[in-house]
Amino acid sequence: MLRVLGYYSTRDLIPLYGIYALLFRDHGLSAGAISSLFVIWSITSFVCEIPSGAWADTVDRRRLLVWSALVYAAGFGVWTLHPTYLGFAAGFVLWGVSGAVMSGTFEALLYDELAARSATWRYPQLIGWAHSGAMAANLIATLLAAPLYGWGGYALVGWVSVAVAAVHGLLAWFLPATPTVASAEPETASAAAAPDRLAERYRSMLTAGLREATRHAPVRHAVLIAAAMLGLTVYDEYFPLVARDNGASTAAVPVLVGMVVAGQFIGTALAGRTAAMSSRAMAWVVAASATLIAAGAISGHPAGFAAIAIGYGLVNNAIIVSEARLQEVITGPARATVTSVTGLSCEVVALSAYAMMAIGSGWLSVATLVALLGVPMLGVAVAVARWLPNARVGRDVSGRLTRR
Repeated sequence: MLRVLGYYSTRDLIPLYGIYALLFRDHGLSAGAISSLFVIWSITSFVCEIPSGAWADTVDRRRLLVWSALVYAAGFGVWTLHPTYLGFAAGFVLWGVSGAVMSGTFEALLYDELAARSATWRYPQLIGWAHSGAMAANLIATLLAAPLYGWGGYALVGWVSVAVAAVHGLLAWFLPATPTVASAEPETASAAAAPDRLAERYRSMLTAGLREATRHAPVRHAVLIAAAMLGLTVYDEYFPLVARDNGASTAAVPVLVGMVVAGQFIGTALAGRTAAMSSRAMAWVVAASATLIAAGAISGHPAGFAAIAIGYGLVNNAIIVSEARLQEVITGPARATVTSVTGLSCEVVALSAYAMMAIGSGWLSVATLVALLGVPMLGVAVAVARWLPNARVGRDVSGRLTRR
């Protein structure tokens, strides 16, 4: 457990996270130029998501995670050495590639390792704590950015970020190198070394993953539900603006947003406790989250953030549980590829939500638009009740999760 938490958390322990927008601005980039960098980042992740997932089903996932961390470190190194538009763009490309490679790979490695130990019932608990640890690490990194900048400017912040990313790669090396559980044929040394065999295996994994994600109904439904829930939570980017719309002062906005982060932390940390809830109960959780967030957003008062924090905690808990259900229903050899299809689908939903926010902002307030995103989330709640399978885990008399 400590290896998992340490590896996952250090990826967010990057001081540059809190101030990279200021880095860009202080080196002469306009708001439009900064937005174009985000587009480059998003497109890179979009293009690399599924191909990297198939690659994770073809080669040693642990080594792939190490490579992902090194690319991640290189991205921050480029930003530090070449603080120009082209340098920032190159760094975002490297970051996008690294994120796409990690996405799906880590989840598949963790689930197959637990399957090898007959302990898949622990997956929601571990992944929930991993997400909570990452949030805590992000908060620590943000707080560290200010003193680091005071001591050595952007250069020190950048090189500390590179060092942390390198540690992230070192921790990846100590993760287990478990083979895919569903793969019946072990690769021989000669087969692994032959490029044609490797290419053939890659095509086989890519085809198998795409086929399972699109043609196997339980997997397809779980992919769509997990992607929709995660993609619709892009409203968190707008919470500071919601706080301002609801009358909060600039000084109060960080406090209100911090309440929401606390709700998210608690929600993900409790995923192990709620992993066995029925799909119908989970549907009510999703519906309650949508209602609370919408009500808090349009309340017209900063106190509405209490409802938003509770709702955001509920939906993040449901997201972790839905991702665990997805891992349970995958039966083929291409687990990372299927998980990457979820990541790609999530990007599509998120881009649609961003487009709605951008177009609707000409007529409606940000708070109203955030509330309106609760409507499709209610639709997701209905889909959860109808499509998502119940968990394959239960609780014994002591309350401990066990496999059914």
